[in-house]
Amino acid sequence: MTDNFEKDCLDILEAKAARGEISRRRFTQIAAFVLAGAPLALKAKGAQAAANELVFVNWGGDAGKAYDAAYGAPFLKEAGVTVKQDGSGPTEGAIEAQVKSGKPSWDIVDADPFSAEALGKKGLMEEIDYSIVDKNKMRPGFGWKYSASTYFFSYIIAYDASKFGDKVPTGMADFFDVEKFPGKRSLYKWGAGMWEAALLADGVAPDKLYPLDLDRAHKKLAAFKDNVVSYWGGGAESQSVLLNGEASMALIWSTRASLIEQDSGGSIKFVWDQGLISPGAMGVVKGNPGGKETAMKFIASAQDPAKQIVMFDMLGQGPANPAADALIPADKKRLNPVDPENMKKQIALDMAWYETNYGPALDAYTKIISA
Repeated sequence: MTDNFEKDCLDILEAKAARGEISRRRFTQIAAFVLAGAPLALKAKGAQAAANELVFVNWGGDAGKAYDAAYGAPFLKEAGVTVKQDGSGPTEGAIEAQVKSGKPSWDIVDADPFSAEALGKKGLMEEIDYSIVDKNKMRPGFGWKYSASTYFFSYIIAYDASKFGDKVPTGMADFFDVEKFPGKRSLYKWGAGMWEAALLADGVAPDKLYPLDLDRAHKKLAAFKDNVVSYWGGGAESQSVLLNGEASMALIWSTRASLIEQDSGGSIKFVWDQGLISPGAMGVVKGNPGGKETAMKFIASAQDPAKQIVMFDMLGQGPANPAADALIPADKKRLNPVDPENMKKQIALDMAWYETNYGPALDAYTKIISA
């Protein structure tokens, strides 16, 4: 999930930069962090950690610029530790290869919590030291044994309001109801959140979703196939299928919500009702060269709400620290997936379920949508 989502964040950031969309507030925040510290840390594929250095592995592109501005430069000033950005992608296989080599060059990884937990149980990740990382600076339930939440995004309903008059969808039952809300639909190619959406539409109560009844979900999805015009794999695809009129509704990443609203002149809107919240997290590679304690201190530093606001401004990521909610301007709160008003309408994806079941579930889902 993180791989595809992070790459989409980069697309958004690059597009904003190309259009010169840098607000005074965003510029002030980034400048304050960067100018207060030393020059930006090196962003390099395969970066090697040296003394007083950490290598933070993310999904590449301009993500390194955002992570440097928000977290890297401030940590250099605070702790005297340079954080090098490695954009080669912390897949499960790559992390495992790092550790099994006996000489890992990575320290911290931007990982799906369920991936970090699975790797941790294999002895490939360090346990999060909650005497350094503060659980009180996390939303309840989003701190795990081998990973700590650092941002959020959601799968939400976007719809073409020009086709439905005054009618507004209020949940997944409406998404699957083509009589009440006519037109084609678009779903996520890689399954996450789609099983939950199908089950919610089929009448399963939010607090009874897990463990997911995959047979029931796949039956619902198979029966709905004729109404699906596309299964998108990236945010730009989900956006275009609505903008070009192919679909009247789509389940999209929340980071695309404001963009699609803007590009459609306001005719395409979105709702948080029964949105599905997904967390991103940082984990520490077992035996990392920069040292476990230093890596934990970096994660703790990244809990600063003002730093997480930089990530919200640059990549649209919802902050993990609830104290950051008050720092988001009133006109931007509606775009934050974990704003209290938005969060209370949604359901969090169960990372423990995904840790155990995602691979086989995706295989079955792929067969259905490909048939």
